Amino acid sequence: MSKVIYLTEEGYNKLKTELEHLKNVERPAIARQIAEARDKGDLSENAEYDAAKEAQGLLEMRIAKLEDTVANGRIIDESKIDTSTVQILNKVKIKNVKTNATMQYTLVSENEANIKEGKISTGTPIAKALLGKKVGDLVEVQIPAGLVSFEVLEISR
Repeated sequence: MSKVIYLTEEGYNKLKTELEHLKNVERPAIARQIAEARDKGDLSENAEYDAAKEAQGLLEMRIAKLEDTVANGRIIDESKIDTSTVQILNKVKIKNVKTNATMQYTLVSENEANIKEGKISTGTPIAKALLGKKVGDLVEVQIPAGLVSFEVLEISR
């Protein structure tokens, strides 16, 4: 039994769209590549055939993972998210106590994480340390660069 995966409605819809694209566009395209390579003769020395079969295997793995995620995905009602403590889908503004640098992150599921958009997975060391904290709390996080202290400045949706 797979675990429940919490997603925003936007994230869930993106995954469903990607899954449909892979099944309806990519899968038939790879099947055509395999058929074309097979038509060229001896499969034992056919690099095109081997490459297409490998691409098919990778595609099928991605499809299986997406199907599992969609099947176990639960959409979070963003209107019911509490901002008194840090939790998934909260925007959290933190300040590095040592450097006074401020950062803002939105805590999301692993499938929606995108550091360029300021979205970090709840499985990251920083997010794990922030979960359950309140404004004003100090948090120590062990990151590859060492131990860092943050102050929670703001929690919002």
